[in-house]
Amino acid sequence: MKLMTSVKSFIAQIFLLAFVGAMLSTPAVAADEAPDQLVKRISQEILDLAKNDKEIQAGNQKRVYDLVESKILPYIDFQRMTSLAAGKNWRDATPDQQQQLTKEFRTLLVFTYSGAISQIKDQRVEFKPLRAAPDDTEVEVRSQVIQSRGDPIQLNYRLAKSATGWKIYDINVLGAWLVETYKGTFTETISKSGIDGLIKTLSEKNKKLAAAPNKAASK
Repeated sequence: MKLMTSVKSFIAQIFLLAFVGAMLSTPAVAADEAPDQLVKRISQEILDLAKNDKEIQAGNQKRVYDLVESKILPYIDFQRMTSLAAGKNWRDATPDQQQQLTKEFRTLLVFTYSGAISQIKDQRVEFKPLRAAPDDTEVEVRSQVIQSRGDPIQLNYRLAKSATGWKIYDINVLGAWLVETYKGTFTETISKSGIDGLIKTLSEKNKKLAAAPNKAASK
């Protein structure tokens, strides 16, 4: 999968601020929070955790994966994220294919970006005022990441309100939305080998990523 190569590692790192931000949260709290307050809280929590957890700083990927798997699902709308990335092809997929594709895409994102948590050092996040009406059910939370060197990094989130609270379904880094980044690759793969071909491609990628930390841990 291709991202913006010139800032790939930093994009991965910053994506995790939102993607894994629910680690220390509870659904009951999140359901009552405004979208910008939710993102602010979970962003700060992940920053604090990444900076202070010695195992994460040492690169313990199993710890990161366990935290992601146990806490992320209530706060990220993976089905919507996957359907948007699949585009019009999503409607042609069977319910079983949609379920498999969502599962593999979720796993890919977790594997792809989890390794970047240990790279978080001295960054901080500043948020811009939320532009939304009280009855809006979809909003964009805008922020920027301040680092000790270099210019601020744009980091925006798209959230939708659900019965259990606000959920993140897309993230923008440096002007590029995550869903759009994957949409081109998904469309190309589906045009060549169909939905099943995309599921297989993601599954094989995930198996390779899953094997890497296991090998390291066994040494």
